[in-house]
Amino acid sequence: MNEASWLSQTRAYLLDLDGTLFRGKEVIPDAPAFIEWLTSTGRQYLYVTNNSSRTQEQVAEHLRHLGIPAEAEHVVTPSMVAANYITEQPNGGRRVFVVGEEGLRTALLAAGCELVDRFESGVDYVVQGIDRGFTYEKLKTASLLIQGGATYIATNADKALPTEEGLLPGAGSIGAAIRTASRTEPVVMGKPEARMIDYALHLLGVTREQAVVVGDNLETDILAGVHADVRSVLVLTGFNRREDIPLAVAQPTLVTETLTELMQIANGQR
Repeated sequence: MNEASWLSQTRAYLLDLDGTLFRGKEVIPDAPAFIEWLTSTGRQYLYVTNNSSRTQEQVAEHLRHLGIPAEAEHVVTPSMVAANYITEQPNGGRRVFVVGEEGLRTALLAAGCELVDRFESGVDYVVQGIDRGFTYEKLKTASLLIQGGATYIATNADKALPTEEGLLPGAGSIGAAIRTASRTEPVVMGKPEARMIDYALHLLGVTREQAVVVGDNLETDILAGVHADVRSVLVLTGFNRREDIPLAVAQPTLVTETLTELMQIANGQR
């Protein structure tokens, strides 16, 4: 199947954000037109982000501020995936100690979880994301709860966050401390694991063959597509360059310079 034919049959686009639609505080120029094309041609799409700190509406608001069309229902966060994971477990326990921020707490509360803020018996899960108020006390509590039998869930394993200041510690850096202290590996929700992609497919009601993951990062976006057995497109607008591809564990189905080129291929124009 050539490039145009499989893309022409693709119904759902699972879109990364930073590096794919915007870079920091600047929109990538063809991103708004790409979203408008998806809408006008009846294609479904979701914004699939590893950001656990923001709620769906906050992510959508940020995109709208950049001129990119977005509503809350277009957004999938690892906080939502974590909340869904908990509700699907057969033991039914929903008492959670949170190491995280508003987006994570909001998603867990919406799923009917009871949030606890100290060490106590009967806690079912420790759920951890980015937490810019992380303290030794939180580390100690999380570690003791996990050692006592609570399931350790991490929203993502991103070690660093690229910012205007440079690379800042990400959720994965906090997770490294908890893993070391508790001697336990977490169940990871976000990219590059398949859970987030599987959850997005479920929300859209499409099969793996009908979807594509679009992103700029071989180690997160493209690897998530590989893990979920979904085709992927690497756009060279962000993190990775063409020379990185041969060295990557995960290989994209297609590589494009821009979202405009991707749109042209899907339209059979290239």
